[in-house]
Amino acid sequence: MENSRLEAFEKMLSAVQDEYSGILSKMEMMKGQGKVKTVTYQQMMSRKLMYQNMISLYQIYGLIQKEEQGNVDMP
Repeated sequence: MENSRLEAFEKMLSAVQDEYSGILSKMEMMKGQGKVKTVTYQQMMSRKLMYQNMISLYQIYGLIQKEEQGNVDMP
């Protein structure tokens, strides 16, 4: 049971990091196109902050190291 829980955590962590990276890429592309005032961009900003907070919680609880955060731009 414990092993499957760890696997589920690792899978979730990977999904969160992948989603966060994808959002950053899309936002950069939209920024380059001058679409920062669109509703879609604003929605992505909200999602980015949500995933950034999730990754911060992983770090706060010592579940990941700062290096494992990927390209999370933490303050």
